[in-house]
Amino acid sequence: MADTIAVTASLGAHAPGGAVATHCPYCALQCAQTLTPTSGSRLPVAVEGREFPTNKGGMCQKGWTSPEVLRASDRLTAPLIRDERGGALREATWDEALDLIATRLTRIQADHGRDAVAVFGGGGLTNEKAYALGKFARVALGTPYIDYNGRFCMSSAAAAANRTFGMDRGLGFPLADLGGADAVLIMGSNVAVTMPPLVQHLAGVRERGGLIYVDPRVTATSRLAEDGRGLHLQIVPGTDMAVLLTLLHVLIDEGLTDESYLAERTSGWEAVRASVSQWWPERAEAVTGVPAEKLRATARLLAAASPSRGGKGAYILTGRGLEQMASGTDAVSAAINLALALGLPGRVGSGYAPVTGQGNGQGGREHGLKADQLPGYSLISDPARRDHVAGVWGVDPDTLPGPGVPAVQLLASLGTPAAPGTPGTSGKPGIPGTPAGPKALLVHGSNVVVSAPNADEVTRSLQSLDFLVVADVVHSETASYADVVLPVTQWAEEEGTMTNLEGRVLRRRKAVDAPGQAKSELWVLAELARRLGCAAAFPTEASDVFDELAKASAGGVADYSGITYSRLDAGEQLHWPCPASDGADHPGTERVFLDRFAKPDGLAHMVAVRYQGPRDDVRASATLYLVTGRVLAHYQSGAQTRRVAELAAAEPEAYVQIHLAAAADLGVEEGDLVTVTSTRGSVVVPARLSADVRPDTVFMPFHWAGSANVLTNDAVDPVSGMPEFKVCAVSVERFAQEAAA
Repeated sequence: MADTIAVTASLGAHAPGGAVATHCPYCALQCAQTLTPTSGSRLPVAVEGREFPTNKGGMCQKGWTSPEVLRASDRLTAPLIRDERGGALREATWDEALDLIATRLTRIQADHGRDAVAVFGGGGLTNEKAYALGKFARVALGTPYIDYNGRFCMSSAAAAANRTFGMDRGLGFPLADLGGADAVLIMGSNVAVTMPPLVQHLAGVRERGGLIYVDPRVTATSRLAEDGRGLHLQIVPGTDMAVLLTLLHVLIDEGLTDESYLAERTSGWEAVRASVSQWWPERAEAVTGVPAEKLRATARLLAAASPSRGGKGAYILTGRGLEQMASGTDAVSAAINLALALGLPGRVGSGYAPVTGQGNGQGGREHGLKADQLPGYSLISDPARRDHVAGVWGVDPDTLPGPGVPAVQLLASLGTPAAPGTPGTSGKPGIPGTPAGPKALLVHGSNVVVSAPNADEVTRSLQSLDFLVVADVVHSETASYADVVLPVTQWAEEEGTMTNLEGRVLRRRKAVDAPGQAKSELWVLAELARRLGCAAAFPTEASDVFDELAKASAGGVADYSGITYSRLDAGEQLHWPCPASDGADHPGTERVFLDRFAKPDGLAHMVAVRYQGPRDDVRASATLYLVTGRVLAHYQSGAQTRRVAELAAAEPEAYVQIHLAAAADLGVEEGDLVTVTSTRGSVVVPARLSADVRPDTVFMPFHWAGSANVLTNDAVDPVSGMPEFKVCAVSVERFAQEAAA
């Protein structure tokens, strides 16, 4: 740790040669990087990996090629305005663009009310920008309608953690702790592809034969468990929860639960025990496709690794494959129940955690991008927290709006009129019993045309708006529908902080100036707030915004009030909660729940859950399961990585992976174009034949427009609002080129 601190501190903004210490612009691992400005080179910076506890100096190919995005061929460098509906975008000055936005938003709110304007953010925004955007929505616009694409990432895990532990902090322990465990169960997270540098933390558990991986496909992560290094449970898609219920059943049946821990640190155990009584392994085999004895072996391996049985420790990690389901919150609760039955959470060397995906998926929801939350992970409906945050903002708490709605509901409501009989301005049908949907939308750092489920319907929603503003670094698919496009800074061009998957607050540092007229969103929001007549202050320096964020978070669940830029720049490794203190600086909370859980009684409140399968299950007209995910070369909607030549060459287009036997039945050969159809739409993509996917399953990556998310299901979890991205029923057939011609 001392070496890490020295390196971090020595590479500040004024290091010799201009080198700066920062972190990768992609996933929540936030690999440490050193950026050195170049002169006379095609790219403005050179990048090197930097020693840090999470990545240990390594990076994936996305991190190594990250400077390419700074000079993408369609990098936005000037504001763009569309003068008339259907017309082309043209360059404009900042004054012209911001004046137009303020005028249109003012008119729309005057005609239709404050709620007629909505805001949608991105999980890659810095803490400062996420905070400022949430404040802008509630104070300058006065709208409850703000949510973000982190709803598609961590919402089910967050909901389950909050209702059992009283707090959601992703990993409640340093990632390096995984190295000492005897067993690690990973469900629905292909970490070898999505976060390759994380794999080095699994070396110890692999040596001890304790890596357990659950996925319908053979993947790079499942191969880590081969040759005696662990187990791969190749499940029927959507049956993750059934696996978890069965593992708990086996532990109970064989007397392997940690009864003293359960008695001392939990409530609700008896109801949970009863709820899994019917999940004997033979029944589960028929549902999940995993042999009964393999399920028993998995449960025994976890039990042997647990502290109560004398093991070195065990971890249960969940990802989107488990969570992106209409029953995702309950599925995560099943994972938490299993971890509690083994006595893992709140013990050094063991635990449960979801693996956060987006770069700042943690910080975004902690400081105001989520529909129901204020800074500090505070509920907007909590009067005491409203009073506190309003005091920091200098506004009357009664003027703050109430909770908004989750992302899928928000996107579906855009442009809709009120209930039938109420005049509306769009051609979309009114939703019975609902008010009119927003007429204007501001999108910051999200590409919903590609990333949202049932994407064609989302596109129709955007088209039904009266006014759409997109702030981004490249001309994304979503920006192509905008009335105004604003060029903003990114990554190496800005100061700020990010919160990684461990709850560790990290400094992002500026290395180079942005090209053209690109501006920080902090400046953009301040200018818009002024034009809208908002009296509240909107600082434009990231350090000033962070100081305000820290004050607003004080006393909240995610308390950052003891964190400062000076402490971070000095190299301190600070995890939240880190409250301000009168004496010595608070050291931050590296590991949570060691003494008590965050519920008022200090106990973990176990929740009994009932298994539910996919909402869109296979049937005669759609006999195959579609599962979706990422590929190594690309990230999220591909808005960044598809613009990097090396990454685009590695994976140039969407495809569907089909099992060899299924392809033979369909008369499909390698490279053939096939039509994949769900109840929501159809796409035509080339086929890749493989034995790595189940015969009843096809796989598609979601990084391209007009591909996987045209098909995915927008049915949502009733607790978290998470859509069921991960599995739906599809039919596949050879593309009829003659008919298409």
